[in-house]
Amino acid sequence: MSRLSVKKTYKLYIGGAFPRSESGRSYPVTSAKGEFLANASRASRKDARDAVVAARKAFPGWSGATPYNRGQILYRVAEMLEGRRAQFAEEVGGAKRAALEQVDAAIDRLVWYAGWSDKIASVRGAANPVAGPYFNLSTPEPTGVVAVVAPADPLLGLVSVVAPVIVTGNTCVVVASEPAPLAAITLAEVLATSDLPGGVVNVLTGRQAELAPWLAAHMDVNGLDLTGAEDADLALSCEQAAAENLKRVLRPVREDWAADPGTGRMTRFLETKTVWHPIGG
Repeated sequence: MSRLSVKKTYKLYIGGAFPRSESGRSYPVTSAKGEFLANASRASRKDARDAVVAARKAFPGWSGATPYNRGQILYRVAEMLEGRRAQFAEEVGGAKRAALEQVDAAIDRLVWYAGWSDKIASVRGAANPVAGPYFNLSTPEPTGVVAVVAPADPLLGLVSVVAPVIVTGNTCVVVASEPAPLAAITLAEVLATSDLPGGVVNVLTGRQAELAPWLAAHMDVNGLDLTGAEDADLALSCEQAAAENLKRVLRPVREDWAADPGTGRMTRFLETKTVWHPIGG
């Protein structure tokens, strides 16, 4: 007799744990051909608030870690993603060769950002000339908790928006791609076993329209990346809500995820602190 395969129910990733949605809801995830793949948790507003609490709790430790240590951890994530290459390719879907190429690109993107961890401060910082007997030094610091609406690209796009946020010392809450969330939760399983402290990355699956507005309006969220918000009205309402506490906002843009990412996404969620110090005092 042929056996029935056990279909996985993908859970949320909050504070380093994998809870079900407090609402008890889930939704079916299907392939491009309409075939059932798995069930994914449908996160609620309460789950979003819990994720923000976890991200805020993790922020002091993560932002206080050395840039070199953050780079080591991102490199470790890349190592472990490499070890599960075949699984990620299956969850990305499509032609096998193209899926493997996307997984490889995601691994390379993590390594690329890991290399920037202890260099971005040198590039963005400065010793400023001033008219007086003072040292004037500017250094970048992380913004805080960043809410990210992930793009439809299930892995390379996801890595390309999450890695620059955390490599610079921020923590984040990610709303995964609504139609293709499986790779995001599998990536969370990699993060959970890769030395990344719990709460640094929190992954929610479910409806963009349900989760994004509450994260945009949350007063303990400091930045908002709307890259994956495909509904123009939703993006506008989120941007308006974000203005309430002057969140830094990255508006939706169409990007070629295979292109050189540059440093723009890292610097978008950095603040510049300038210190004056007397010379010879």
